[in-house]
Amino acid sequence: MKEFSFPKSEIRILLLENIHPVALEMLKDEGFNVEAVKSALTEAELLVRAKDVHILGIRSKTKLTRKYFESARKLLSVGAFCIGTNQIELEPARSHGVPVFNAPFSNTRSVAELVLAEIVILSRQVGDRSQQLHKGKWDKSAVGCFEVRGKTLGIIGYGHIGSQLSVLAESFGMKVVYYDIVTKMPIGNSRQIQKMDDLLAQSDFVTLHVPETPQTKNMIGAKQLAQMKKGSYLINASRGTVIEIPALSESLKAKHLSGCAIDVFPEEPESNDQVFKSEIQNLPNVILTPHIGGSTEEAQQNIGIEVATSISKFINNGSTTGSVNFPVVDLPIQNQGSSHRILNIHKNVPGVLKNINSIISDVGANISGQYLATDPEIGYLIVDLDKQLSEKVREQVAALSTSIRTRILY
Repeated sequence: MKEFSFPKSEIRILLLENIHPVALEMLKDEGFNVEAVKSALTEAELLVRAKDVHILGIRSKTKLTRKYFESARKLLSVGAFCIGTNQIELEPARSHGVPVFNAPFSNTRSVAELVLAEIVILSRQVGDRSQQLHKGKWDKSAVGCFEVRGKTLGIIGYGHIGSQLSVLAESFGMKVVYYDIVTKMPIGNSRQIQKMDDLLAQSDFVTLHVPETPQTKNMIGAKQLAQMKKGSYLINASRGTVIEIPALSESLKAKHLSGCAIDVFPEEPESNDQVFKSEIQNLPNVILTPHIGGSTEEAQQNIGIEVATSISKFINNGSTTGSVNFPVVDLPIQNQGSSHRILNIHKNVPGVLKNINSIISDVGANISGQYLATDPEIGYLIVDLDKQLSEKVREQVAALSTSIRTRILY
């Protein structure tokens, strides 16, 4: 019998887009064969270079399409070393038995701190004063500059980032209201508003912390900007498609808004070498940053640790905790002395579990542990059983027409 079901040194991991070195080191320490590339890859490059990798790690620039998942026959999992996963077609990944892991918590503090800083900078027109002074113009004036204490911050999207920002803003003496499509427990003295229109009308600062979905696309347009208080400010560090930039430009030029801070854009350069253009460039009291909300050393290190840990647990143990597209199973450590672990991803149709258990029964294997999780499309079954009969069970389970992917751990 083989000593290992699949030697770790033969598991190929490709990390793209300059992922933090801590992830590289953690995965190498596990014994995996890891390669790191600083840039993103196009679909054509992926089909050649990443076709036979077992684990692919990306950030926000690499697009993973159905075509890639159909060609990547050896792919076991994808690690998105970021919060968002809109760059990945999750349904094809799932239907091909590929769980996708991301880092929903690791950069929340970094984004919240940047937004809080931008609130103060906008309120004091610091960006404009700094540019003027660099050009030799001394413009010391209090006109249009205010303290943020006592002002109302409206948070749209009260998730990990929005709720943490709420705490920071209250420590500055701000009043906090928030809008979310689901009821969320308020933290501190914040208050949930039932209608987004009402939040826009009463907030001095509005900040967006929502995912990219069909419902959030262009959710802030001319109508919503007109509903905001005259002299208020808009901040977006979520997704570029959430705001209609031409409408924002008109609102700023008409001086309805007193300023904005935008970190994400509908179209962003693929690399630092490309030129960036936007309709809100060179407008007064407008802060533009190149998608750096989570770009701190601490955040990138935490993301590297979080995703690398999820990947290692999945490869070593079969656990899918933290996956965004897959049934979640958090497994106990396998008793490797007496059993092998079979992992089976299958179509979620009636009779699958019965068929698999019949195979186990027919070969005379004894089950020491069995775990099943499903979603409407797929099922994820884990069985710990006698190591003497595990390979025979694996072969027969993999041959079932309902099986998508089957592997064994020992």
